[in-house]
Amino acid sequence: MHGKTEANIYDTFDQESPIATEMRRLYSNIRHTQGKGEKRSFLVTSANRGEGKSTVASHLALTVARFRNKKSLIVDADLRRPRLHQIFNVPKNPGLLECLEGKADPLEVIKDTPIDNLKVIPSGRKVSSPAHLFEGEMLSEIFDKIKFYHDIVIVDSAPIIPVSDPMLISSELDGVIMVLLAGMTPRNVALRAKNILLDADAEILGVVVNNLSEVLPYYYDYRYYGYSSEGGNE
Repeated sequence: MHGKTEANIYDTFDQESPIATEMRRLYSNIRHTQGKGEKRSFLVTSANRGEGKSTVASHLALTVARFRNKKSLIVDADLRRPRLHQIFNVPKNPGLLECLEGKADPLEVIKDTPIDNLKVIPSGRKVSSPAHLFEGEMLSEIFDKIKFYHDIVIVDSAPIIPVSDPMLISSELDGVIMVLLAGMTPRNVALRAKNILLDADAEILGVVVNNLSEVLPYYYDYRYYGYSSEGGNE
């Protein structure tokens, strides 16, 4: 799920493909969790870089917009290594960064895509140390506004282990989807990432195991995948 599919997502996305099928299953599993109301906003992140979080977030957004007829918005909150402007072929600026700085209204930086129900807020200009921008009241104001005008909001954030951004953003969303790379993410690293999220009171909705050899993601409730406790079985 890397590389070529991301470069031209509109042309390569097939509604009958295994990826689309798995994304529909993922959305069905996460939108109603633990008997609570329908969830409408999701943070997609990973333990470390290179695990496919941006690809999973992009395909999930595209699937929900096309097959659930939901007014969907995907937001690039990975301000250090933004990718969504490339994946969706939209202008990078202005974007979320300018909104966090108070220089732009979030509704005015939304970019259209060829999919009627799918919009994108790109990252804006790249910065090396954006963590302080996620700590102010502006973050809540931005997400309150965009959630009001959209049925589904999906946020692609930086990885959990290297930076604090995902923990700060997760408080504004209904839940977190963690992406792991099959055969590559050590169990102790996944556990560390999970515990960081739980310490931030984030609700982990599940784990997507990204299997590059078969180009197919698999969804697991994190409680049953062995990451719910230190003593869990893999």
